[in-house]
Amino acid sequence: MGGTDSDATTGDKLITDPEGGLPRLLEIMRRLRDPATGCPWDIEQNFASIAPYTLEEAHEVADAIERQDWADLRGELGDLLFQVVYHARMAEEAGHFDFDDVTRAISDKMVARHPHVFGSESRDKSAAQQTEDWERLKAAERGPARVLDGVALGLPALTRAVKLQKRAARVGFDWPSTDEVVAKITEEAAELVEARADLTQDEVEEEFGDLLFVMANLARHLQVDPEAALRRANAKFTRRFARIEDWLAEAGKRPTDSDLAEMDALWGRAKEEEKAKG
Repeated sequence: MGGTDSDATTGDKLITDPEGGLPRLLEIMRRLRDPATGCPWDIEQNFASIAPYTLEEAHEVADAIERQDWADLRGELGDLLFQVVYHARMAEEAGHFDFDDVTRAISDKMVARHPHVFGSESRDKSAAQQTEDWERLKAAERGPARVLDGVALGLPALTRAVKLQKRAARVGFDWPSTDEVVAKITEEAAELVEARADLTQDEVEEEFGDLLFVMANLARHLQVDPEAALRRANAKFTRRFARIEDWLAEAGKRPTDSDLAEMDALWGRAKEEEKAKG
């Protein structure tokens, strides 16, 4: 049964109300997905087609934080919230759950996992102890599952590797120190280089994956977020290569007009320039 003219008028007023808050966003999403009057592109989407955008928006939030661009972060958080609203709307249309169910579930979870705030447990705990308690409560919620169950497949591969290793470490499957991890990295790298001529491309990829997996383990032992570390390395590479292009342009050249020796020397100059700037 369709909505009444009164419902439509109320919806129109809400959509144009700058103070409409979350109800306004939910109504916008409802209208975008309306089979009769909505946006053709939005109507065609499903969970699988929207999921890549959800991941992209999450990464853009992290990027804004890395750059400490708070105005941009505001916008990126809105984009990410819109993704949650989008999935919830599609779920409601399919009869799975609605946005209220989503907010109820996360609220219940946060209350249950913080007995030291919302219950009778003492708050006099270290951050490490609270983290341990959090993981214990999560394990209890999962029930008698396998140790590695529930680590999302859709996570970035390096992040998922760290999470898998953390789970295994909780039951004692872990190297005792970074020394063993570094030794394994050396071993894996040497094996890959020495055997690459005799391996198929699929086998090379597998061996390289093993090396990355151990690198993720080193990051965990060093308490480093490998995704954040790689983002910083990417940003540094981009910044320094831009300086190479700048200096070549001053000489009337492009990178294609240069060679490795010249560009490597300019790379060293870019490093020194950054050091001088502190």
